[in-house]
Amino acid sequence: MAKEDLFVFSNMGTDNLNYINRRINIDLSMIKGKGRNSIRTITLRDICMQNEPITPELKAFLISIGSVSIDSSFIPRARGSTAGPGAGTGSVFFRAGEKRVRLSINKDSQLSILKVEGEGNVAIFHEGREIARGKLEPALAHCPEQAFITLCEKCIFDCKYCPVPKLQGHVKSEEEVLSIVDEVLKSGNLKAISLTSGVETSVEGEVERVLKLLPALKKYNVPIGVSVYPTAGCSRKFYEAGVSEVKYNVETMDCEIFKKVCGDLSLDYILDRLKEAVDAFGKNRVFSNLIIGLGESDSSVTEGIETLVKMRVIPILRPVNPHPLRVGDCFTERPSPERILKLAKIEAEMLRRYGLNPGLAKTMCLKCTGCDLVPFVDF
Repeated sequence: MAKEDLFVFSNMGTDNLNYINRRINIDLSMIKGKGRNSIRTITLRDICMQNEPITPELKAFLISIGSVSIDSSFIPRARGSTAGPGAGTGSVFFRAGEKRVRLSINKDSQLSILKVEGEGNVAIFHEGREIARGKLEPALAHCPEQAFITLCEKCIFDCKYCPVPKLQGHVKSEEEVLSIVDEVLKSGNLKAISLTSGVETSVEGEVERVLKLLPALKKYNVPIGVSVYPTAGCSRKFYEAGVSEVKYNVETMDCEIFKKVCGDLSLDYILDRLKEAVDAFGKNRVFSNLIIGLGESDSSVTEGIETLVKMRVIPILRPVNPHPLRVGDCFTERPSPERILKLAKIEAEMLRRYGLNPGLAKTMCLKCTGCDLVPFVDF
């Protein structure tokens, strides 16, 4: 096999490369005398395909690219994202074994999804070479197996990486929300309800919007997660109203970067609300997005992870999603596979030290796992 046939695995780590080399030696002995093209096809198919679980190295590689090109006829019926930095974009969820990855749709992506024969009905190709085989999952409301709903698609704040303030979208009524939940329920895939929201006029108004909606959601008898900009005391109110988990996003723990990209908000205020949330919900039920790729150092991320886990908050290391509506508004750079793996392993060790487990999540991002490399789930 020529060296160029292995370039796609160059970011996947020593263990994976050793495994690939072992498999290549076996395959060469099996197909001795056949042409070079036959060698390439058999080895790639045996190494990466056949519905084997996505390795952490492969998922980090896919997340680092973050997008895929795909024929629209292959895409399962889904609602586009209306939340946070991914708002206004379409995506697909690819599953192999028990692992899942979400990729935004981009016709110019290095990755492509094509239909294939045999195990799995689609495969991911990197610049023409197949690297994973599995299936596409339906996501009727933002992600598979949940009704993940953005209540308010507007925001009065102007975080520089987020397109929501530019889009200024729709505010859903209670009837619209229940209609979406019913649609997911009818599909047989409703395992959780997750609510998030921008800020239409005030943060207090969004908390009240959620509290007014919660009684109507109890009849579905599934866990409910809430991710909003919090107010003092709201966590106790959410808990008493039947919410299972909350997520209040710090976005970045680098104070200087926070001032530049989220100047209208207060990092200390969010940390105080997270402390209140842990008091109300306990460990393993409070989460916070920590965006990777805003110009922060690895040491800043490490310190941020430690600050959060000491509070018994589980950080979600979220690769930044550069959006065309925010070009030039702040520095954004999708992290490399190596960086994603390194930081995820650092997080895993700290979570283990403080007895936290993302695999216990019932709702929202950690239940989905599509956008992130999640400790104790993906590795």
